[in-house]
Amino acid sequence: MIEDHAAAAVALDPVRARLLAALREPRSATTLAAELGLTRQKVNYHLRALEAHGLVELVEERRKGNMTERVLRASADAFVISPQAWALVAPDPERQPDKLSAQWLLALAARLLREVGSLVVARRRVATFAIDGEIRFASAADRAAFARELGEAVTDLVARHHTANGRPHRLVVALHPTPTEET
Repeated sequence: MIEDHAAAAVALDPVRARLLAALREPRSATTLAAELGLTRQKVNYHLRALEAHGLVELVEERRKGNMTERVLRASADAFVISPQAWALVAPDPERQPDKLSAQWLLALAARLLREVGSLVVARRRVATFAIDGEIRFASAADRAAFARELGEAVTDLVARHHTANGRPHRLVVALHPTPTEET
């Protein structure tokens, strides 16, 4: 569990996240550079940041000619960023009014993690519901039309079921490109 917001920010960097995934098994910077298509210097730079926050650990040092090769591995099999750390790393959804921006989506996702995480940490029974799916659009215009229609349908559904006297629930609907191997 990553509790520190600075460590969370380090782990969320895309290159560093790839390194952490690759370091489930011990590897050197040279090996990682070849596997990930990066320069050894760039890998070393990111490894130092990960090591400074305790996300990777030294397994062994090997002497290679006049150099010392360091072999590292991730300090855990998997990492989860605590809701408290997210609160300090994530943008505030109230400060990101552009509902089409990736930053606003991240702010909503962070708020979702904070709120549901705090309920789980408090060991409260939580009634939740989630839908997950993937859709392919032929064009950007098709994607925009889908987003507009989905927004209208959800707004109508919320208006029909909302009551001022009930227990409040948060609804988040998100649409984003599915990451690929290259991402």
